[in-house]
Amino acid sequence: MKRIGIAASKISKGNLTLYNIYVVLIAVLFSLFIFIVAGSTVIFALAIIQYVGSEIMNVDFEQNWQPIMIVCMVSLTIVITLFSLLAILQNLKLPRIKG
Repeated sequence: MKRIGIAASKISKGNLTLYNIYVVLIAVLFSLFIFIVAGSTVIFALAIIQYVGSEIMNVDFEQNWQPIMIVCMVSLTIVITLFSLLAILQNLKLPRIKG
């Protein structure tokens, strides 16, 4: 999470507004990347479980896998959102009031 601030400060070169924009941008892009990687892994794992259950073990999976997929993706979204918000809040810098 600290690396987001380091990267944003090197890109913004001292401009506080650009720094905050880059912090949000980097955090959102990284969260999107992690969501795509982890989401595809979850989908692949559920496909393997469904295949093993129906073809190898001869268990009839007549149930719809959509509710299971929704629960997995919603929980993944919540976890990634919390970590992203934590990274953004940890790296945002507010302008100091002079006086």
